[in-house]
Amino acid sequence: MMKCTLEMVVAMAMMTIPLTVSAQKNSDPEGFVTYSLPSTVITLEVEAVQEKFHAGPYARFAEKYLGIKARQKDETSVRLTQVKMLPLLEADQSRRYSVNVKKGHLDGTFMKLSRGGLVAFSDAMSGDQTLWRFPEESRSDFSGKGVSSNLTSEAATLYRSGRRESAYDKVSVQQNMLVEKSLEQRAAETAQMILKLRSQRLQIVTGDTDATYSGEAMGAAIDEITRLEKEYMTLFAGYSDYSTQKMMFEVIPEPGRDSQIYVAFRMSDTAGLVPADNLSGKPVVMEIVPQAFAEPVLAEPDSKNAKAVLAYYRIPAICTVKLMDGVNLLLQSRMPVFQLGRESSVPVNVILK
Repeated sequence: MMKCTLEMVVAMAMMTIPLTVSAQKNSDPEGFVTYSLPSTVITLEVEAVQEKFHAGPYARFAEKYLGIKARQKDETSVRLTQVKMLPLLEADQSRRYSVNVKKGHLDGTFMKLSRGGLVAFSDAMSGDQTLWRFPEESRSDFSGKGVSSNLTSEAATLYRSGRRESAYDKVSVQQNMLVEKSLEQRAAETAQMILKLRSQRLQIVTGDTDATYSGEAMGAAIDEITRLEKEYMTLFAGYSDYSTQKMMFEVIPEPGRDSQIYVAFRMSDTAGLVPADNLSGKPVVMEIVPQAFAEPVLAEPDSKNAKAVLAYYRIPAICTVKLMDGVNLLLQSRMPVFQLGRESSVPVNVILK
C-alpha cells in the first residue's frame, strides 16, 4: 500500500522532469542523468476594450434644448472584458540534480516517469505569442452631420446722408447681410430637427399623417427617421470608438518571499494593457496563498539487490490565486504551484553490473 502511494506522488511531482544525457562540450558529465525540478508559470490571457469618446460640438446645449446631460470632454478609458488564468510548467534551471549511473543502469520505472515528463511537457513552453496592439489614434469626425447651411441672414440698418433743403439728415436703409450662425443657433436648429423627426415617427406609427404607409414601406420610413435622429443626436451626445486588445502576461511565483503578491499587469487609459513595469497604468494585482503542508510519514525503502540513490522531486503547494483590480476581485482559482511547495527525495534503484 505504501509503495503504491509513493509511486503516485513521484509520478505527480516528476512527470515534468526533463532528463538529459549528453557528451557535448560544456554539457553535463557522462554517466549521469541530469534533470531539473518543475516550476509553475501562471499565464494570463487578458482581453480589454478601449473606448475613445468624442464629445459633440453641441454638448453644452444638450440640456437646454433636449433635456439631456451630455459628456462635455473627449475621454479615453479601458475596461477588462475577459481574463483566463492557466498554470504552465517549465524546468527550473536553478534546481538541477544528477543521478550517477556510470556503473549501472536505472530502474525502468524511474526512466519511464522521466521520459513521460520530457515528451509530454518539455516542448510545451515553446512558441511565440503574437501580441495585438491598439490601432493608430482615431480622430473625431462630425462632418456631414449638419442640418442646414452654416450661414444665416440678419437685418442690418445702414444710414445714408440725404439733403433736405439746406440741412443733411440721416435716412435709414434696410439691407440684408450674410453672417455666420453662432454655435448655439446651430445647436437650436439641430434640436428642432430632432424633435421634428420624433414627431414624424410618432405620426407614422399612430397613422396621424396624410401619407399612407403600410408593410415594408412603414418599416423603411421609421428606420430612416431613426437613423437620422441618431446621427443628429451625436452632435449633442457625442460618439465612441471601440477597439479590442488581447495580450498575454506571465507571473512566476518566487519561493522564499515574505509576501506572495505580484503586479500581474497594468491598465492604462491611453495605452491599454501594459506590462507590470510600465508605471503609466493602474496595477492589477495577483495574490497567491499557499495551503499548509502536512508532515509526511517516513518509511524505509527496500534496496535489496540494488544500490539506492536519491532522486529529488517537488510536491506542489495547492494555492488560492486571486486577481484583483484595486478592491475588486476579478478572478479566483486554486492551482498547484511547484516552486512554492516542498522538495523531497525518493530512493531510486541503480542495478549494478
